[in-house]
Amino acid sequence: MDMFFAGVELLRYPELRGEAIVVGGRSVHTPQRQPDGSLKCARLRDYTGRGVVTTSTYEARALGVFSAMGLMKSAQLAPDAILLPSDFESYRHYSRLFKAAVASITPVIENRGIDEIYIDLSAHQEDNLSLARRLKAAIFEATGLTCSIGIAANKLLAKIASDLDKPDGISIIDADNFETRIWPLAARKVNGIGPKAARKLEQLGIHTIADLAAAEQTLLQEHFGLSYARWLEDVAQGRDDRPLSTHSTPKSMSRETTFERDMHAKQDKARLSTVFTDLCQRVADDLQRKGYLGRTVGIKIKYHDFRTATRDLSLPKPTNDPALIRKAAGACLKRLPLDQRFRLLGVRVSALSSAEESADRVPEQGRLFES
Repeated sequence: MDMFFAGVELLRYPELRGEAIVVGGRSVHTPQRQPDGSLKCARLRDYTGRGVVTTSTYEARALGVFSAMGLMKSAQLAPDAILLPSDFESYRHYSRLFKAAVASITPVIENRGIDEIYIDLSAHQEDNLSLARRLKAAIFEATGLTCSIGIAANKLLAKIASDLDKPDGISIIDADNFETRIWPLAARKVNGIGPKAARKLEQLGIHTIADLAAAEQTLLQEHFGLSYARWLEDVAQGRDDRPLSTHSTPKSMSRETTFERDMHAKQDKARLSTVFTDLCQRVADDLQRKGYLGRTVGIKIKYHDFRTATRDLSLPKPTNDPALIRKAAGACLKRLPLDQRFRLLGVRVSALSSAEESADRVPEQGRLFES
């Protein structure tokens, strides 16, 4: 989906189209409708705190503002950009709508998150371009939002292709245009080549996918090891044999919050108790909504100096009950040093299983296992 979160916000505030918009503020940044019908919007220059950019419009990206960037840093680049709060309930709603629209045409889908999917088109007799246009039309009719589609022989190339002609694009990669469209791209465009690997490749003089295809295998093995070197050789040639995974159990679900100021366990006890309970409730809601139970509850704290500490506790049987999650998370919290101020607090539930499968099992007996 194209700038998905920002796109959903523009459905709500269509008069803001064409503006540099950053999504990631708090509820206090919600636009206010004035008596004359105009919108009074918060500006990025007025933001103070530790929040990060959830997404931005293409106009804001042109100013250097991208996802995961700190809002304070973003304000230096685009002080006049409009700041909107995130509304993940709306984003999940539109995610369900766009995926249902796709499923009405082709049901073999691999979910890759709230705004991205892989789909298998091999059973369709329709030509690729017509099918892509039909998918885009169905998504737009269901959501009012645009998407970009990449079509190729495998997931590796389809992922790259989906970014080539954003926004609202269609890119088809085949044997005839693979070298002209894929090889000139930066090596970091390959999903799986992260920032560290990209920097190392650049140090070796390998900047593009074409450079990677021409690199000596012995050089790659020397710097990346045999397994990763072979993978680099495959991706440079566009080879990828991964099948679509149409069903998977997530490893964990978590919720966390970064505070606007450093918190202290004693001095901010009342507020922290409310926040902590809310995090546990939200994780439980996520589990219940998606039909999962979790066996292990954990917490995460990031101290004022950015040190991070975690604690986990395994339950006798899996749960998605917010009260049980709150009790286990509280037990974890007591095992952490809380004499220093901290900036982030998170709750995680892992070792997940399907609620339906768990209902058919005989409950396990056992004690709590801590780590």
